[in-house]
Amino acid sequence: MKVSQTIDSVREKVKDARKQGKTIGLVPTMGALHEGHISLVEAARKKCDFVVVSIFVNPTQFGPAEDFDKYPRPIEDDLKKCEQAGVDLVFNPSPNEMYPEKVITWVNVEKITENLCGSSRPGHFRGVTTVCSKLFNIVTPDMAFFGQKDAQQSIVIKRMVADLNMPLEIVVCPIIREENGLAMSSRNKYLSEQEKEDASYIYKSLQKCMEMIDSGSRETETLINEMRTILKAKKSIKVEYISIVDEKTLENIDKIQGKSLAAIAVRIGSTRLIDNFPIDIT
Repeated sequence: MKVSQTIDSVREKVKDARKQGKTIGLVPTMGALHEGHISLVEAARKKCDFVVVSIFVNPTQFGPAEDFDKYPRPIEDDLKKCEQAGVDLVFNPSPNEMYPEKVITWVNVEKITENLCGSSRPGHFRGVTTVCSKLFNIVTPDMAFFGQKDAQQSIVIKRMVADLNMPLEIVVCPIIREENGLAMSSRNKYLSEQEKEDASYIYKSLQKCMEMIDSGSRETETLINEMRTILKAKKSIKVEYISIVDEKTLENIDKIQGKSLAAIAVRIGSTRLIDNFPIDIT
């Protein structure tokens, strides 16, 4: 496995792989890797010949009061996990490498970034789409792999790629969960053992929603109220949103039909957690 800190070095190594007829897979991450990230690497290895993992805590997607400074950066552990997973190249740039000057050019996807996480994190998705555009331009992958846990992010990235005619495929992989159902996240490291147990109620509420849908419930207000009741059982959980939205537009819907998405964001202490499940009753 090779490690590059510079854009020129990554481009040269990818160019060499292409000369050998290899297809390129990219797994963009902010590090603090866990089994969810490794599942993306495994998916990339199955579909591509040369796998690149980017490890970059992107400052432009953090708000002023968010956790950029304390976000975990265990780079040595991350590199070890990448090597064990069979990664070919890790791109670990500095902020100055990615943003040598003050950013005045942004990639901004409208409308579908306004609801869910976009409503409470202004500017977040502009930072995500801009850094992903940069990574796609640097690595030039044939495929890029994202996790379903960040469902809105995946939908936004897919739309950006389609609208800008970017020559790559976005592959979205299933959520990997802890034993208690908590969706794996780098931010889970902030949680105490009790907080992790409380956080399992996020998935319990989604499971209840799934059961109700399977039993024929279609009114989103009823489903959301039931999920809220379950989450209220734990005083440590502060709900940011519980929404059921159209899968394509990400707008709130009153009644489930076709493809939609149930999504939750909460805070436990100072830690923000998200989870979701896709719904398809077509």
